[in-house]
Amino acid sequence: MGTTLTAVAVYVATGIDYLILLIVLFSQTKKGQLKHIVIGQYLGTAIIITVSFFAAYGVANFVPQQWMVGFLGLLPIYLGIKVWSKGDEDEGSNVLSILSSNRFNQLFLTVTFIVLASSADDFSVYVPYFTTLNSSEIPIVIIVFFIMVGVLCYISYRLASVNYISEKIEKYERWLVPIVFIGLGVYIMFENGTFNDLLALFQ
Repeated sequence: MGTTLTAVAVYVATGIDYLILLIVLFSQTKKGQLKHIVIGQYLGTAIIITVSFFAAYGVANFVPQQWMVGFLGLLPIYLGIKVWSKGDEDEGSNVLSILSSNRFNQLFLTVTFIVLASSADDFSVYVPYFTTLNSSEIPIVIIVFFIMVGVLCYISYRLASVNYISEKIEKYERWLVPIVFIGLGVYIMFENGTFNDLLALFQ
């Protein structure tokens, strides 16, 4: 029970960042797109857990430096600009269809990369956390994490289904979605010190 409660607390501390993003995405879903968001969230989480596990036990040391992880913030910035520019061309275009076009022709891949782009805090918590676990606790923690991914997706979906929230997002999606994505990208780069390291190169 103690291991379960701790795992829940660890996931909530790192996974709450995805709440607003998932609400925005779920509010835009059309037929067949819902599963892509859930799959992308699960796949991104699975990759983060796997990398953190191997890094924690010294099997591999391939967690990139924090400022390098920040470069993943360029992806949501790119997607935000893409949604904004495409919105000018076609006011009736679906945001998720725009996000899953061209380079990322499967929506779940886009969601997966966004999850990975937001993963720096996850690595900084998961790696030391996994070092404190014994072999019997690790499967419990992984199971709890995956259950919590489902809980997070469900809560986000239910919030996106609230009439007031869905109506506001639909009314202002032309500006809201790009702001959320670009803001997320800038936050990722700032939080990881990417801007400071880039400025240091030119000094």
